[in-house]
Amino acid sequence: MSVLLAQNWWATALRGVFAIIFGLIALFLPGATMLSLVLFFSAYMLVDGVFGIIAAMKAASNHQRWGLLVLGGLVDIAVGVIAFVWPGLTVLFFISLVAFWSLITGVLMIISAFKLHPTYGRGWLIFSGAVSVIFGIALLVGPLVGAVVLTWWLGAYALVFGVTLIVLAFKLRSHKDDVIAPAASAA
Repeated sequence: MSVLLAQNWWATALRGVFAIIFGLIALFLPGATMLSLVLFFSAYMLVDGVFGIIAAMKAASNHQRWGLLVLGGLVDIAVGVIAFVWPGLTVLFFISLVAFWSLITGVLMIISAFKLHPTYGRGWLIFSGAVSVIFGIALLVGPLVGAVVLTWWLGAYALVFGVTLIVLAFKLRSHKDDVIAPAASAA
């Protein structure tokens, strides 16, 4: 794998360049970035909702509890459809939508956790539900600040990620002509 990465160092560098471009756009055009994120989020909600319903169908066929999975899937699909139908809604609405989604799914996760056996990760499910609820409350308290700060953090992350990928790419480039002996690759 190392040799393959080294031979294709340019692909890693290209990923880094695109991450930096995205980071700069997020930092300097947070409104456009948030609108794009609304569209990607809505697509994610549709896919997540469908998979939630599929999981519910599998649970039902195994005579397991499935009601909360269907409810979560339907909420996700409804949120995704709303975001697609009205893509021009303000970022404030998007943040509120994300906040309510986060609150509802967080509460559903916490409720579901009490139906899960403790050895199967009940505590982790409760924790992830609590994080979702806290995130939703924080967005409702300061939605505009939350939107801008979220976009800036995403931009800063993308810049750092992009720079590290470019550094990695040039490190890989220095090894692009290396050949690993067959015995060494087996280890």
